[in-house]
Amino acid sequence: MNKHIEIYRHPLSGHSHRVQLFASLAGINYELIDVDLVAGEHKKAPFLSLNPFGQVPVIKDGELIVSDSNAILVYLARKYAPQWLPTELSLEAEVQRFLSIAAGPIAFGPALARMAAIFKMPLDIEAATKTAHRLFTALEKHVENREWLVGSSPTIADVAIYSYTAHAPEGNISLDSYVRLQGLLTRIESLPGFVPMKTTKT
Repeated sequence: MNKHIEIYRHPLSGHSHRVQLFASLAGINYELIDVDLVAGEHKKAPFLSLNPFGQVPVIKDGELIVSDSNAILVYLARKYAPQWLPTELSLEAEVQRFLSIAAGPIAFGPALARMAAIFKMPLDIEAATKTAHRLFTALEKHVENREWLVGSSPTIADVAIYSYTAHAPEGNISLDSYVRLQGLLTRIESLPGFVPMKTTKT
């Protein structure tokens, strides 16, 4: 694969990391282009020409521009790594369910708590923490007798939930009670091509 995609991201963004992580796991060549969120670069030109909603991540694949991390995962899987997105309807529906979870409880739970802690934002940390623990309790039960979230091999569902779950402790949300969920995170981290997300300590 000679050409590469461009990934516009912020290094502390879990949404950005899930795209980079999948590109790396799938063996897709990519170039990282940092967007300075603190300086508001995502809210003005020229970035708004890539995503009028002013959010990272965004990818450019040739002339095609795709925004929204979950949409990007689906696009990249369909084009470059179809084994990561099952075509069997029941399994594909399960993957889509976890993409919705990534956009819902993960975004409003561990992701929001982490954002509040890192960027000192006046967010509802108590509600985010409760959402995170409800989510992690459900995920802990879900992976009780399975290796991966969907089916018998890793999918973009695992990638979608990884970044903010693994980094929940940065939002003061402990994973100590979720042993099976930690096992899932470890299996993802053991996959060839895994790349970690930048932490607030690095």
